Amino acid sequence: MKKVIGFIGIILLLTACTNDAAPDKQNVKEEKITLDLRNPKIEVSTQFEQMTRAYERENPHVEIRVHTVGGAMDDLSDLKAEMAAGSGPDIFTNTGYENARLWQDYLEDLSNEPWVNNVYPEALVPMKRNGKVYGMPVNLEGYGFIYNKDLFKKAGIAGLPETLSELRAAAEKLKKAGITPFATGYYEDWKLGDHLMNIAFAQQENTEAFIHNLNSGKEKISTNQNFEDLLNLLDLTLQYGNDNPLTTDYAMEVDLFTSGKAAIIQQGNWIQPMIDQAAPDMDIGFMPIPINDRPVKESLVVSVPNYWAVNKQSSPEKKKEAKKFLNWMVSSEVGKRYMTDEFKFIPAFHHIKAENLGPLAEETLQTYKQGRALPSNWFHFPVGIREEFGEATQLYVGRQLNRKQLLNEYQKSWERFSEE
Repeated sequence: MKKVIGFIGIILLLTACTNDAAPDKQNVKEEKITLDLRNPKIEVSTQFEQMTRAYERENPHVEIRVHTVGGAMDDLSDLKAEMAAGSGPDIFTNTGYENARLWQDYLEDLSNEPWVNNVYPEALVPMKRNGKVYGMPVNLEGYGFIYNKDLFKKAGIAGLPETLSELRAAAEKLKKAGITPFATGYYEDWKLGDHLMNIAFAQQENTEAFIHNLNSGKEKISTNQNFEDLLNLLDLTLQYGNDNPLTTDYAMEVDLFTSGKAAIIQQGNWIQPMIDQAAPDMDIGFMPIPINDRPVKESLVVSVPNYWAVNKQSSPEKKKEAKKFLNWMVSSEVGKRYMTDEFKFIPAFHHIKAENLGPLAEETLQTYKQGRALPSNWFHFPVGIREEFGEATQLYVGRQLNRKQLLNEYQKSWERFSEE
């Protein structure tokens, strides 16, 4: 009897121990991880925050703190300082090519991530180094002149202008109809130093050869006709644009366009969410950016503007969660829905269907697939030169430099930066 009671006692003791241990096991929670993310897309800042909240609901142990930059803000100076101090974000963006080389120490190898096999192969090229992939494409983007079709009809403009002379004639008709032809937000130096400047490069006979010859000293910006032509276009937008272009920022410029006060804006498909919010019924489309009287067939510049990167200096735990979040963005139904329905992004991934993105994205994608796009070449510029291009052009807009001085400033900047 004593043996039986002893045996039962042992069983009860073991059961009690097991029951005591079970709740502790069940209450074990994953360690809370906070990710800092730098978002360059100010146009979709609200929607991006909403997407990260959706991710947090699925992953309660993760908190994502989003810092949105863009518009007039410098997207690199504070990032460089943060990285140097060891307090940089866990997820940030990089434009690729020369910038990928310069930021190599902060770029985590993403070659083995699941999304890599779903990217359009050419979209990976800017972030490939030594056969490894260091960034995930944010999206495809196209830019050119966006125009209000209703205002063009009101002014009696039948066909889209394909030359500078035709653009001047269209601007004159718009002006006579009481419509400001161009929304000119030249407070933003990236519009001038990146997007506008690129047109003169993209319309060279052989852009790659031209950049090579610039680096070797065989060509000069100051004596190249395309840059003279570009300033003719800039002068046209100033003559027929809104007042005070140097104090008109991104938001003000878009407001001029969406309110119907201006008929043409130099922007890209990324402003579709802003248009949808302010003027959802606006009938819009892309038109060429002519810089001379040679007809322009290619109406859009299309490229991957930025790549998501994971900070190589972050802790292993944070890097693991950062990679998981990036993959979720392009593989989960929630992430894909935000990309296409909320952000109106054109995916750089063949497995994500691009539907209902709006007229600007649809034109961009058609141009890209048909091989009619102009290249974006600023990724091949010396790093830092675009800011100088933009600032010098702003001085010209403010009449602090004349045409010859501006062209010489462009050339001096190229020579100085290419030697560094």
